[in-house]
Amino acid sequence: MANFTENAYQTALHKGLTQEQQNLLNETKVAIFGLGGLGSNVAMWLARLGVGHLWLYDFDRVELSNLNRQYYFSDDVGEYKAVALLKHLRAANPYGDYLSKAVKLTEDNLAELAGDASIICEALDKPEAKALLVNGVLESFPDKFLVAASGLAGFGTSESMQVRRVSPRFYLCGDGKSSFLDLPLCGARVGLCAAQQALTIARIILQMEV
Repeated sequence: MANFTENAYQTALHKGLTQEQQNLLNETKVAIFGLGGLGSNVAMWLARLGVGHLWLYDFDRVELSNLNRQYYFSDDVGEYKAVALLKHLRAANPYGDYLSKAVKLTEDNLAELAGDASIICEALDKPEAKALLVNGVLESFPDKFLVAASGLAGFGTSESMQVRRVSPRFYLCGDGKSSFLDLPLCGARVGLCAAQQALTIARIILQMEV
């Protein structure tokens, strides 16, 4: 595998960006809760963009059924997602600052895991976990940006997938209604929602209107 300097990576990943934009990306800390179909892809997009600090949390292991939509491969099956994804992120951008933990979100550890990240990405599967994170951030960390997802199952049209600004610092991606409990999961549609989250986070970092 070819070896490139950190400067070469930065130049390539930040191609076309101003120095101010590069500085914003380098300095931002993003915490991603859940490393499945949404979180694994969001993390990869942000790593490839050159976001400086990514904190990654998930307590599940990679399963064969995950491979249709998540950023994992057959060799990863059985590994903790937090371990497997870190390997792939470092292959794409070895100079990123990554903190990846196999840990389950609870009321007691939310503050510790969120830390001083300025942006929180909600990419969890279970409704109770999603509610815990969203409510916890909105109530306890009103200064943080929150980018969440709701409704990404099935084969609905791309037009039905929207980014809604729920409040000044809270954005919700997806169609808002389709459930994986009732519909199959199509990797392309899950990926579309993940791309919406990643793009929303990127625009927040770069101080663009979302």
